[in-house]
Amino acid sequence: MSVAHRVTSDHQLARLLQIGVVLEEVVEARAHHHYQSLGEEIDLDPEIEDLLEEAAEESAEHRERLAALVDELDADHVPFEDVEELVEARYGRTKPDDFDGVLYDQLCNEETAYKFYDDLVGAVRASDAAFSIDRDRLLSILVDIREEEAEGVEEVTRIMERRE
Repeated sequence: MSVAHRVTSDHQLARLLQIGVVLEEVVEARAHHHYQSLGEEIDLDPEIEDLLEEAAEESAEHRERLAALVDELDADHVPFEDVEELVEARYGRTKPDDFDGVLYDQLCNEETAYKFYDDLVGAVRASDAAFSIDRDRLLSILVDIREEEAEGVEEVTRIMERRE
């Protein structure tokens, strides 16, 4: 399931938010994978180590915020396994080691999350559906998360540029 042009129901919104939860789990797992792989190196790069730690913490916080929204919606929950399959099919085509370096993978993760939230914000704004949660609060949370993802893209890009 991709983000449609409009979100038309609590059920659809809940499913999209659940996709966001699983997407954040993927990002967090990949950051942990890279963090552990760096731990095997003798000279840990503190800048990259900090970036990965912050990315994992941010993903966990995003996941909690999204899950709280899902809990507030008047909608049936989609089984986790179904959502996980959707995320894997759409966003999990690459594995952490498919990229030439930790920073490229992290950039891909941040950009993917940013695009997802940008599309979701646009779809909620384009919708005239009445949701069982406050639309302004929903948008505020999604815009905040999108902005944090944009900051993550910028941070990874800055680090990459300094290393060239």
